[in-house]
Amino acid sequence: MKNIGVIGSGTMGVGIAQVAASNGCNVKIFDVNTEQTTKSLDHLKKQLQKLVDKGKWTSSQMDEVLNRILPITTLAEFHDADCIIEAIIEDKTIKQRVFSDLEKIVRPDCILASNTSSISITSLSSELQYSDRFIGIHFFNPAPLMQLVEIIPGLLTKEELPQKMMELMSSWNKLPVIVKDIPGFLVNRIARPFYGEALRIVEENIADVFQVDLAMKMIGNFKMGPFELMDLIGIDVNFSVTKTVYQDYFFDPKYKPSLLQQRMVEAKLLGRKASKGFYEYGDDIVLVEPIIDSGLFEKIFLRIISMLVNEAVEAKRLQLASDEAIDTAMLKGVNYPKGLLVWGEEIGWAKISETLQKLYDLYGEERYRQSPLLKELAGK
Repeated sequence: MKNIGVIGSGTMGVGIAQVAASNGCNVKIFDVNTEQTTKSLDHLKKQLQKLVDKGKWTSSQMDEVLNRILPITTLAEFHDADCIIEAIIEDKTIKQRVFSDLEKIVRPDCILASNTSSISITSLSSELQYSDRFIGIHFFNPAPLMQLVEIIPGLLTKEELPQKMMELMSSWNKLPVIVKDIPGFLVNRIARPFYGEALRIVEENIADVFQVDLAMKMIGNFKMGPFELMDLIGIDVNFSVTKTVYQDYFFDPKYKPSLLQQRMVEAKLLGRKASKGFYEYGDDIVLVEPIIDSGLFEKIFLRIISMLVNEAVEAKRLQLASDEAIDTAMLKGVNYPKGLLVWGEEIGWAKISETLQKLYDLYGEERYRQSPLLKELAGK
């Protein structure tokens, strides 16, 4: 597959285009907002020029990649595409409309893929005439740097297609894993407590934003704390994923969204892209020194990591992916310092179980219920 189409010229769309072009593919990129496409490609050129200036790329490498990316203004120009990857707004209706339009244009053997982070692949493909050629290909941001790609077949996807996309992603120097078509897929399902429990700790005034982030970095060696990461992702984007997972799991309390996060979205305090989120961004910002409390930090870390490990263990129990894929996904998809199954074993299954049981007893909420497999592991 050498002719690749990308729909959406935001950060993710251009990132996917860069990955494909860097690996010898001819890429056509479309966005209804042509100004956005021009702006994004100009930004890409500046980013690649920085790599040239640092000696990491040559000028000819940069030119080759940029010359392989062709901005187009109509979907009809995708007529010769081998594979088209959609990376637009997380709205099921809009995505379905785009794919329906594409079906009238592309060849019958053209693979249609969505980069959705949480919407069901089966539901997206359900209205298509040839739903067997539809699949999820979920990159992580920034796409050129993050190795992991989730390959998600829907119930209607032809049997051989996941392996075919595994081979394509491997040829793009990515680390693909096949996961089931469940809400949030693998990484976004397992990672929900990293944000949700951090938000709850702050909502209950147990600690502030700075302390939660510092606890996870100091004790857990995370590169970024939950609030720093939400600001980077976009608080609105993170909130949207949580809502989708919550709704698609029929309002399971484990994935209940945060009122604080909703208020941040309503106030348009969306993180780095808005220059203000849980933190402020700019040249003249004075950073607040957090109050360091080692005892508190230990409690914060153990609470959040126990929730994360519980999710990973439940994913193992449900066979959402292999043990290796579960740990690899969190290492390579969200840059966790350790795989969660390995981490759970190191901390001790009994300690993880005890932590969750205390939270369950305190709150009386199903949010803190343990995976049956975790109870089994703790009892051994």
